Amino acid sequence: MYKLVLVVALVGCALAAPLNDDVITKFLANQDTDGTYAYDIEQASGIQIKEQGLAGHSAQGSFAYTSPEGVPVQVVYTADEFGFHPQSNLLPTPPPIPEEILQSIRYIQEHPTPEELADREVRARQI
Repeated sequence: MYKLVLVVALVGCALAAPLNDDVITKFLANQDTDGTYAYDIEQASGIQIKEQGLAGHSAQGSFAYTSPEGVPVQVVYTADEFGFHPQSNLLPTPPPIPEEILQSIRYIQEHPTPEELADREVRARQI
C-alpha cells in the first residue's frame, strides 16, 4: 500500500510540474526487510540511474547521461568488500608499460638475490 501511495504521489507531482529537464519521469524503489534494495530513476533530460544490492555489503548498478559535449556516457559498476569497480569506454586507461621496464622485471625474476633464494626456500617448506 505504501509503495502504491508513493508511486501515485510521484506521478501526480510529475504531471503537475512544468516540463523541463529536471523532471523525474520514472521512480521505482524497493527496500526489503532483509536489507536488499533496488531503485530505478529516470529524468526528462535522459539521466538514468539503476542500482540493486544488499545494504552495506554489495551493490551493482549503472548510470547514464549525455555530456555537455553531446557524448552519451554510460557507467556500469559493482561495489563490494574489494571496492568500487566501474566499467565504461570513457574511463581513462593506464599507458602501456615500456619495453625497457618489462625487460628489467624479467631480469630481476631470472636473477634473484641470495635473500630472495633463501626466502623461497623458507616458503617452500611452509607449503
